[in-house]
Amino acid sequence: MTPTNNASPDSSRHGCPSAADHDREVPDVDLLTPWTVRGVTLRNRIVMSPMCQYSAEEGLANDWHLVHLGSRAAGGVGLVVVEATAITRDGRISPGDMGIWSDDHIEPLARIARFVESQGAVPSIQLAHAGRKASCDAPWRGGAPLTPEQGGWRPVWGPSPLAFDEGSPMPEQLDAAGIDVVVAAFVAAAQRAIEAGFKVLEIHAAHGYLLHEFLSPLSNQRTDEYGGSIENRMRLLLRVAEELRSVMPADMPLFTRISATDWVDGGWDGAQSVVLCRELKARGVDLIDVSSGALTPKARIPVAKGYQVLFARQIRDEAGIATGAVGLIVEAKQANEIITGGDADLVFLGRELLREPYWAIKAEQELGGPPTWPIQMGYAVQRRAK
Repeated sequence: MTPTNNASPDSSRHGCPSAADHDREVPDVDLLTPWTVRGVTLRNRIVMSPMCQYSAEEGLANDWHLVHLGSRAAGGVGLVVVEATAITRDGRISPGDMGIWSDDHIEPLARIARFVESQGAVPSIQLAHAGRKASCDAPWRGGAPLTPEQGGWRPVWGPSPLAFDEGSPMPEQLDAAGIDVVVAAFVAAAQRAIEAGFKVLEIHAAHGYLLHEFLSPLSNQRTDEYGGSIENRMRLLLRVAEELRSVMPADMPLFTRISATDWVDGGWDGAQSVVLCRELKARGVDLIDVSSGALTPKARIPVAKGYQVLFARQIRDEAGIATGAVGLIVEAKQANEIITGGDADLVFLGRELLREPYWAIKAEQELGGPPTWPIQMGYAVQRRAK
């Protein structure tokens, strides 16, 4: 395998803290500190957030995905998370979504996992079902719901027959057999992801997609064992987490992305998120990737720099589980303070990594660490600097 980094992570610089760091004071921990969870060590606390590219055909990863994800691995992040990857064909957000519902998807994804790992990053994948927000066009074409004649599909599925928005298709309510199919599809997807070589799995239970729809009383108005009380609304996600943990190697981490609040009165909120995260931890989830919103278009979200970090802190403190902070984190100093201040264990970057694939290397330089340029670039960069 070709060498890639001219400077390896210096675990002696800070020690090599683990996922249990949130339970105790750890001196001298910052954004560049390696982080160990189960049998996996990240070279730093910087994560490439899963970001849909709407560029697959029949769910198959292609050259665009390899370059998109691989360049951020070469750019120095510790963990690369593949975009929301549909566990079923009708669980895609759009016809261009990545998929993992068949064995045909394994090798194209394995190619990405191999390259990401060759660059010193850890490959991860987010497993998802779009629920009632399925069958939509790509966002650069407006993102409107697609009919079958336009390349979409029916039915779309949800916990209750409540449409996402005016003009959105009315979802069919999943019955008990349909819920069992969803759980089995998550398990099969996890097994394919493991075969493809991913080292961390993430369950997508945020942003108004299926698992989040079951959590929120705004979208879940069932009267059976999957609706009503918070215990019932959590049931599907907890089943998925428990089933995935049962088929995953003991040394393989499991993350879950949640929307900590719907930003709507009477919806899902921070207090319920704490309850959920305690239960997820008990079922073997290692970290909560803390986002928010997107369940309803009517939410009024106070978007500002780092506006979701307080939820990562709340869950970390009150649920006793490691967290990742995400949302308008753009500067190295800002990201570093999230870690040093104990707000979160990892920092997930999205749009900022689209703007700057080498953000992590620049952050290393800004924070006084050795820049881990790929060796093919680093020798030239360092020569010019002299």
